[in-house]
This record gives sequence, C-alpha cells and structure tokens, in this order.
Amino acid sequence: MAAVTAALIKQVRDDTGAGMMDVKKALTEADGDVARAKEIIRAKGIQAAGKREGRSAQEGTIASRVVDTVNGQVGYAVELNSETDFVAKTPKFVAFADQVLDEAIAAEASTADEVLAAKSGDSTVKESVEEAAALFGEHVKVGQVAKIQGDKVEIYAHKKSAEMPPSIVAIIATDEAGAKVAHEAALQVSAMGAKWLSREDVPADVVESERRVATEKSQAEGKPETIIPKIVEGRMNSFYKENVLLEQSYVKDESKSIADLFDEVGGKLTAFARLEVGKGSED
Repeated sequence: MAAVTAALIKQVRDDTGAGMMDVKKALTEADGDVARAKEIIRAKGIQAAGKREGRSAQEGTIASRVVDTVNGQVGYAVELNSETDFVAKTPKFVAFADQVLDEAIAAEASTADEVLAAKSGDSTVKESVEEAAALFGEHVKVGQVAKIQGDKVEIYAHKKSAEMPPSIVAIIATDEAGAKVAHEAALQVSAMGAKWLSREDVPADVVESERRVATEKSQAEGKPETIIPKIVEGRMNSFYKENVLLEQSYVKDESKSIADLFDEVGGKLTAFARLEVGKGSED
C-alpha cells in the first residue's frame, strides 16, 4: 500500500476543499492515487463542503461554561455558526458546539484563531469544523469567542425560543460580594447590550466623535453659543447612560443604575462580555 503522506493530503485538500480526515480516508482507499482519491471525494459529495465557504453562516448557537481555577473562575463562550436555524437546533449541531467549547477550554483559548488552532483529536478544531460542513451539509464556522476571568463569573444564556439553543450569552465577572447581584447584571447585559464597562473604557476617538456630533447637532438646531457646552455635556451623559454598563438604568428598577446595584451589596463588577449569534464579522 502506498504511503499517505502529508504532501499528498495537502495536494488533495487544496484541489478539493475537503477536510483532512476525509482526504486521508479517500487516499487510503485509493492506495495513494491522487486522481482516484479526488474521484472518491467527488462521488461522496465531500468536495462541495469546500465550496460552501462562500456562503453566509449567520445562524447557529453559543456554547458557554464557567470553569473553576486556582485564581478564581473563568467564563468561556464560543459561537458556532451554520447557514440555517434548522441545522442550528439539531442535537448533533449543539453537541458539536459543546465539543468545540471543550477544546477551546482545554487550550485556554481567548480568540477565534486560538480556538481554530486548538487540538481536536488527531487534528485541529479548524479541520474538525471543515469536516462538520460535510456532515451538516452547510457552511459551518467558529464565530465570536469570549473569555472573562474574575473572582466570580456568572453566565446567562438566552434562548429566543424554546426549540432553539442559546443565541445570546452574557458573561459577568465580579468580586465575591458582587456575586450576589451578578445574575441580575448578566440579565441586564443580555437585554440592553452595553458596549463598555465604565466611561473610562470608552475609546478616546469614540468620545471625540460623539462630542463633535453633539456640538454640531446643537449648532444646527440654532442653540445659543453660550449654552451649547452645557447641552453637549447633557448629550454625552445620555450617550454614556445608554452604552456604559455601570451607568445604565437597571431594567427592573429604573430609579437606580447598575453601579447602584453593586454599591448596595458592597461589590464590584470587573468585566463583562456579550455574544449574539450572527452579530460578529461576516464570512
């Protein structure tokens, strides 16, 4: 039997777009004959998996978990995308998303590239995902990834409907005291979609742009020059209240902010992340 070398595998993969394991099997069956291996792949419809790369995968689910460590807790979330919600809600797809999450956690991955490079059996997650495309008959990809660490970590996974897997995941990191209201904060993040934790976290260029827009809008409205600075500050405060988590009004009691919620228990909110299916970068 002819040896199935890495060079042969690469050649067939480059020509067909098929996953590594499928290529290995085809080459083994073809006794190392590249042309025959390609025929086998075509006959099994595997080649089409590579061609699916150009199709949009904006449905899917988000697998998430909190892991205990010697330094506290770490929350992981990995988005796995498919083309249709029909595939996304199947038990096999959900199980595969959990598998990818397991592999991301084992690698302590914090980015999509790190997840794709993580070990998956005898290959990588990237190769497993490519092979999954053939299994599910759709383009499958790893989307957004989050890794949040703190003394305590809370995860809230939201389902848009009972038959669908989670499509929004909020991760909150707090100190020990803050854990008392972490679930409420996670619900807030899921519902209101804050972009930053505190106003100090808002990038300077974003602040500059918002301030410029507020100034020009006030001028266009014909406001007196003497009061424009005060109006601009008011509009900037509204911007922060909408986009900064600690300054948002608590959805269950708008008389208090999220910062007030943590002050009441003497706790601190230290980090957060929010992932929503289909809201990451396009293919």
